[in-house]
Amino acid sequence: MAIAHSPYFVLDCPDPKALADFYAGLLDWTAEQNDRGWAKVSNGDQAFFFQQVDGFRAPDWPGQDVPQQMHIDVDVADLDVAEQAVLALGATKHPHQPGESFRVFLDPAGHPFCLCKE
Repeated sequence: MAIAHSPYFVLDCPDPKALADFYAGLLDWTAEQNDRGWAKVSNGDQAFFFQQVDGFRAPDWPGQDVPQQMHIDVDVADLDVAEQAVLALGATKHPHQPGESFRVFLDPAGHPFCLCKE
């Protein structure tokens, strides 16, 4: 028997609503916010959450002064088309691009995420 169930990913950030809106646009999911400094995105079956943290410091990837600790990878059919779409949502392309089958971006709070060619 499992000790626990229903795990959630929770990302620290300065503005939960803004980050939930970004990921809702990226994934075509629904964004929701509560009045306790939390927001979430979901598609009915899956969800992840964002919590407001005062003094938030974005990860310094690939440096380790502020380690990334985790990141999100998403599959895309066309890297060029997906890149333009995430930039329009507010992502930033990271200057360090270590591979050719994926591209590294920063979400509006500075968390790294990768678009990966299917």
